[in-house]
Amino acid sequence: MGRPSKYSPEFREQAVELVRATGKTVAEVARDLQMNDTTLGNWVRADRADRGEPDSGGLLPLTAEERAELTRLRRENARLRNEREILKKAAAFNV
Repeated sequence: MGRPSKYSPEFREQAVELVRATGKTVAEVARDLQMNDTTLGNWVRADRADRGEPDSGGLLPLTAEERAELTRLRRENARLRNEREILKKAAAFNV
């Protein structure tokens, strides 16, 4: 796992709610909270994805569950490719 966050989950939720409720930009709210606007922007983007809201390009971003599944499937795909390569090499010796 990564390093522990210096922001609690409650703080994150409240910061995202400030952006949604006040109509202020992410940069304005981040400045008010004395935090990095990129960090807050990432939280807002993740919240919108979890709510199923499309991004600025009109595409639906991946939810946290979908990202986790994608990571798991990529890992499994890499493992299966390695196994296939091993079986190919073993088959070459049996000829």
